[in-house]
Amino acid sequence: MSDIDIRITGKAGRITLTRPKALNALSYEMCMAIDAALKDWATNDTVQLVVIDAAGDKAFCAGGDIAELYDSGTKGDYAYGRKFWSDEYRLNARMFEYGKPIVSFMQGFTMGGGVGIGCHGTHRVLCETSQISMPEVGIGLVPDVGGTLILSQAPGRLGEYLGLTGFRMVADDAILAGFADLFIPQDQWLSLISSLESNGDLTCLTTSADVPPTGKLRDLQGNIDRHFAGETLGDILNSLHNDDSAFSAATLKSLRRNSPLSMACTAELLHRLRGPEPSIRTALELEYRFTYRAMERGDFLEGIRAAIIDKDRNPQWQHSDMNVPTSATSHMLMPLGAETLTFEEG
Repeated sequence: MSDIDIRITGKAGRITLTRPKALNALSYEMCMAIDAALKDWATNDTVQLVVIDAAGDKAFCAGGDIAELYDSGTKGDYAYGRKFWSDEYRLNARMFEYGKPIVSFMQGFTMGGGVGIGCHGTHRVLCETSQISMPEVGIGLVPDVGGTLILSQAPGRLGEYLGLTGFRMVADDAILAGFADLFIPQDQWLSLISSLESNGDLTCLTTSADVPPTGKLRDLQGNIDRHFAGETLGDILNSLHNDDSAFSAATLKSLRRNSPLSMACTAELLHRLRGPEPSIRTALELEYRFTYRAMERGDFLEGIRAAIIDKDRNPQWQHSDMNVPTSATSHMLMPLGAETLTFEEG
């Protein structure tokens, strides 16, 4: 497949995304090729670890390929999107639970679906250009691909802030929030990958790690924890509206761009997931409740229209007054019964 290069090199199973002109956006076929390789390598003694990287300087992976989802959804075909998401989520779970180390090297943009393949491994490496974000609420979705699990475990209320604003994290921010582990200058990556391929020894990563330049989240955390401590979107908005600080003004401006229904459901998802024993399968099953309904009941198709089809940047959201009834959130996150997302055992 020209969009992805999968091979075994020495002791490493190697996956390289090769769609740099499309910012390495994930197609359904790419997801399934990764899933098939991981299944094969799980029982292959030659493969001691998996290394994932991407071609080009601009992005590791800027998300899923959503144009085809829009095309099918606007024709009333919701089955394709549901299959895409369910199979992608099973891949995300496989990566999170994989029995061998997975090392990801994420330069440039890592967004949405890119988080699902880059941020569930055991050794997540960033560099000077890395920017990680979960901007799904801006297109009428919720943070998915298991991203809600990472967000729910982030320090303080960083998860709510990142999930509702789509804030772009540099390396220091992403390590603080739990999306990455190591900062290593990119000019060292090729030699490190070569070393991993030849000997399978992961210690070269920790010995090469450096301290990243300080990001913005550390200074913002006090304000974030104060204003995003409520359980609902309404609580968060009330707190921000009752504060005349520059932080509140900038944050409200950011929130107004996004789907209110998606933001309300994101806050509810993180509330449900926050706890001492996080589960990737629980997170993905909850996310799928939303994405299963996203085309038919949510703002997804309108969000894509405004962002990449008409490009007018003027989505007509449901609940545009930002007052999302509890019933609307509950409806999007109701159990799916026979359509509940299931996972392979073992």
